[in-house]
Amino acid sequence: MKLYNTIVITAFAAIAALTLASCGNRNASNQSQQSQQSPAETEAAAVLEVDDLLSSAETLVDQPVTVEGICTHTCAHGARKIFLMGSDDSKTIRVESGQMGKAFDQKCVNNIVRVKGTLREERIDEAYLRNWEAQVAAQTAEQHGNGEAGCDTEKAARGETANTTEGRIADFRAKIAAREAAEGKAYLSFYYVDAQSYEILDE
Repeated sequence: MKLYNTIVITAFAAIAALTLASCGNRNASNQSQQSQQSPAETEAAAVLEVDDLLSSAETLVDQPVTVEGICTHTCAHGARKIFLMGSDDSKTIRVESGQMGKAFDQKCVNNIVRVKGTLREERIDEAYLRNWEAQVAAQTAEQHGNGEAGCDTEKAARGETANTTEGRIADFRAKIAAREAAEGKAYLSFYYVDAQSYEILDE
């Protein structure tokens, strides 16, 4: 009887050991597969196209982002801004050199550029427009582009069509009124990336 009990106990112990070993192997295999994903693959998965960034922008404000697109334009006033285009010129996002503390390289133009930075929201409301009008009256408004018509690239990104300061302001007021009526929001939201670093991918 003692021999029988010993055999049974030994058999159960062997089965338990095999079960634990099998589970351990499966866990090790899963961990191995997870660790096989390279840092480059992890980073690539986190890189957003311009269209995707804009479509999710409202939920990503003040968060770190990595985005890439074709650089279509650099600001003529010291290359402090570049513009990255997605599927067309209406899918364009402005990138500012704020966190970098230096200008962008002119070689960015017509190349794919990858930018790491923080997504910011710029709101245009009635206070913004009144301040703009006051600056124009005092002739202190910052100009980007050709005179009061403004930068064509930035205007395309904002959906602007007017070519005078008065026309642009009136157009914004009309769009703000339409949005307030439809959504209860008396402002327009535009997004840009405050760059921390960038790289040109295909010079």
